[in-house]
Amino acid sequence: MENAEDCIDACLECATVCENCAEECKKSNNDEHQKCIGLCTDCADICKLCAKFQERGSTFAAALCKLCAEICTACATECEKFTDLDHCKKCAAACRKCADTCSKM
Repeated sequence: MENAEDCIDACLECATVCENCAEECKKSNNDEHQKCIGLCTDCADICKLCAKFQERGSTFAAALCKLCAEICTACATECEKFTDLDHCKKCAAACRKCADTCSKM
């Protein structure tokens, strides 16, 4: 089982990378990136919330981690469609790491 600090670190890193990926995809003005932008935004938001729940030891932290892992996995799957873009490749990797960490909480 992972510890809360590992989860918090993975979530905060993932949130930062997802926010960057969403911003870079917005700049491209490519309609193919709309789903990626939405998932990256959802992922960043849930990761920040998950980190907060872990930090305060919420009784709902484990349940939120499960949802966070699900959203991270969906985001990674979408970003992996655009691995020719460095920001999407980095985002997919961060999401996979976060999903793995959260799923062990």
